Amino acid sequence: MKTRFFSSRLDNPPYIHPYQAYLFILPGLIIYAVFVLWPILNTARYSLYDWTGFSDPVYIGLDNYAELWNDDDFWLALQHNAFFVIFYSILPIMLGLFLTALMTRRTLRGMTLFRTGLFIPQVMSPVVVGIIWRWLFAYDGPINELLLALGLDGWVRPWLGDFTWARYAVGGVGVWVQYGLCMVLFIAGAQSINTDLYDAAAVAGANAWQEFRHVTLPGLRQQILVAFVLTFIAALRVFDLVFVLTRGGGPGKETIVTSLLIYREAFQYNRAGYGAAMALVLTVIIVTVSALVMRLQTSEEDAQ
Repeated sequence: MKTRFFSSRLDNPPYIHPYQAYLFILPGLIIYAVFVLWPILNTARYSLYDWTGFSDPVYIGLDNYAELWNDDDFWLALQHNAFFVIFYSILPIMLGLFLTALMTRRTLRGMTLFRTGLFIPQVMSPVVVGIIWRWLFAYDGPINELLLALGLDGWVRPWLGDFTWARYAVGGVGVWVQYGLCMVLFIAGAQSINTDLYDAAAVAGANAWQEFRHVTLPGLRQQILVAFVLTFIAALRVFDLVFVLTRGGGPGKETIVTSLLIYREAFQYNRAGYGAAMALVLTVIIVTVSALVMRLQTSEEDAQ
């Protein structure tokens, strides 16, 4: 009798009104609204005011945005963010694909240890990463010591203080931090690819590169789009890593990024309203690019 009772309950589940589903997401929605949506709306509101963060806000309309349009430092910071997209997004994706191709087609002993070790930079605190690499890049640090030992004296330089190489040094650290996330996403996606496709490619005489190009890469298209969105956002909102490595965007303004500029304007120069305008513009850029990429992903899914 008990078996029949439970069977009947499973065969005829109770009716749930569609509006009841909103009750389950309501707690999360409230938390999201309080800690994300409300601060964004406040930022948009304060961007229309002349406000130091402590004084009474004075409404000035779009004056902050007009000043921002003519602010050379802001456009320079955006250019640096675009430069870092190469190191925070494109290169990590390429490196993640390369490591995925190495670690998914053949079963090797200790592979879990390799994957864990390669992913560690992603979970480390950016401040800790910055301190470690600042020591490595120091003029008397291990990198220059290695160059001296190899007889490459001409390459010895204060990497983070060099006007030519500072951005590349910071970008290299970004690659080291971000590639682990891409690798994990791609490995998870590669494990869901039908192995019959690889067998068919092998029967057709495809080599390793052809298998990767015609089987693995198309199978990871969705994961690549997700990785691009996540790493692109990281490139545009990077702050702590650059702050620790270059002590605020040096040398000069060679590594200044938008988040550092927002911090400087809002908390050092007490121009919170102007900083809010910068933050809102940066948010709009991030949301727009992310929406375009996700729209592309949806279009491809519909086409398939």
